[in-house]
Amino acid sequence: MSGKPVPTAAAVASDLRVAVSRLLRQLRAQTEGSDLTKSQSSVLIRLEQGGPATATQLAHAAGMRPQSMAKIVRALEEAGLIAGTPDPADGRKTVLDLTDAARDEFRTGRRAKEDWLTRVIEAEFTDAEIRQLADAVELLDRIGRAG
Repeated sequence: MSGKPVPTAAAVASDLRVAVSRLLRQLRAQTEGSDLTKSQSSVLIRLEQGGPATATQLAHAAGMRPQSMAKIVRALEEAGLIAGTPDPADGRKTVLDLTDAARDEFRTGRRAKEDWLTRVIEAEFTDAEIRQLADAVELLDRIGRAG
């Protein structure tokens, strides 16, 4: 035993929030230069994770008015990142999905972030710390799934 007192959950939560915020800033910096707004990025992420959806479904998921979502969808279509096809169940509706260009952007962004993380881990951590980090990833994933 190390003899160090067990920190309170509140203290760990505070430190974790700060550390995660710092890490997210660093990860975002790896893909700077994107012209997308936060709302546009959120729509792309929603389509990637949830699959094709109508603009109304996207608006509902984002908690915004359909008119606001229509502007975001239009901009993403003009950028060639999403495309619409008629809904097979209701031809009056359009189902939106990512284009191959958007999928390529996601792959490129993920690769840049993972490459940066790999370089930092290899440069800054011992083998024992890498094992600790791997264990911590499991714990962080549990927090993320606790919803």
